[in-house]
Amino acid sequence: MIILIFFLCHWFLSLFSQTFFLHRYSSHKMFKMELFWERFFYLILLISQGSSFLNPRAYAILHRMHHAYSDTEKDPHSPHFFKDVFGMMIATKNMYMNYLQYKIQPEPAFQGNYPEWPVVDKIGNSWGWRIACGLFYIGFYIAFANHWWLFILLPIHFLMGPLHGAIVNWCGHKYGYSNHDNDDHSKNSLPWDFLLMGELFQNNHHKKPNSPNFATKWWEFDPTYPVMKVLHWMKIIKIRKV
Repeated sequence: MIILIFFLCHWFLSLFSQTFFLHRYSSHKMFKMELFWERFFYLILLISQGSSFLNPRAYAILHRMHHAYSDTEKDPHSPHFFKDVFGMMIATKNMYMNYLQYKIQPEPAFQGNYPEWPVVDKIGNSWGWRIACGLFYIGFYIAFANHWWLFILLPIHFLMGPLHGAIVNWCGHKYGYSNHDNDDHSKNSLPWDFLLMGELFQNNHHKKPNSPNFATKWWEFDPTYPVMKVLHWMKIIKIRKV
């Protein structure tokens, strides 16, 4: 039970960091917040993603490209140009590393207006941090896992951030239904969206990329949006008017 609670906490906290901070804030600037809170959520991102920390700048560049070139050959991670999800993940990782290490420069339209914190970026992208987090996960399982099969979950901890992205980009552009004609293959992948906190409303999101609420029909529910509304009410963030 302890292991399953730990796994679920890691899954949803890491996922919240990705959808709230990397996606809705870093990539789309759906809301504003003071530097103190930006740094606070930056640290939450570092801790929650752990060994699979994703750099906000590189993430934002790739995501903006994804919207501009959705499901075309220029899309960094359209599932319609890869044999399987592993091929897509490797290609995305290679492009991500090129931007992370400044080996290539993005088009001007995809640059700027994303959070940067060089000290935390250096820590999160270091092998020392990744190995330390991996050893923590292994140690926790050794201490509390009472069945051998629970250790099968460990690789998910190691690759939590990229795994979330792979599920969203693969399933969200292949499986489900469409509310809107976006000239791409984006889909809404219900009923699995509750496991991805709104990220699988890809068709809705591509129709209204700056809307903080990824649900557009009355019967759809984006779990992250109410959290944002509470943070807005608490004056921690200020949601932009669409």
